[in-house]
Amino acid sequence: MSQQLLVGVFAGEEDILAATGQARRRGHAIVDTFTPYAVHGLDRAQGLPASRLPWVCFLCGLIGGGAMLAFMFWVSAADWPINVGGKPFNSLPAFVPVWFEVTVLCAGLGSVAALLLRCGLLPGRSPRVYAAGVTDDRFVLVLRADTAGVEVKEMRRLLEDHHAVEIRETTSEEEA
Repeated sequence: MSQQLLVGVFAGEEDILAATGQARRRGHAIVDTFTPYAVHGLDRAQGLPASRLPWVCFLCGLIGGGAMLAFMFWVSAADWPINVGGKPFNSLPAFVPVWFEVTVLCAGLGSVAALLLRCGLLPGRSPRVYAAGVTDDRFVLVLRADTAGVEVKEMRRLLEDHHAVEIRETTSEEEA
């Protein structure tokens, strides 16, 4: 099902930040914002909840580190015990460097995988480009224009008041 969208393109981060906050306060449905770099405060202006990605990172590191520690204990003490320099078979200090590296590796890979899955950046998916230059020097705010009780003229005026460089109407099917 296609949605009517109003796309506002801005030249500066202050403009998109102010326009996003104002659109949210007025009750307009914000589809998404696109920026060439992270804009501090934009998540709060959109009303987004705090990210759960740090918890995913912690869990992946905990699982990977725990599995590696159990594997090293099993290999050195149960499966193939070798006396090296008179140390006990289950010597924890000898495991710390490898355990730490595997914990960091699993946390990093798990975080990247969760981010790609959550954002829908899967192979074969075509990107939605709402405006040229969004990855270079433009900031884009996409509002849903077919919301009940909201006039497109009011939304257009809001974007103009915040110095939008370009404003255009489109549908979600045209951009896919």
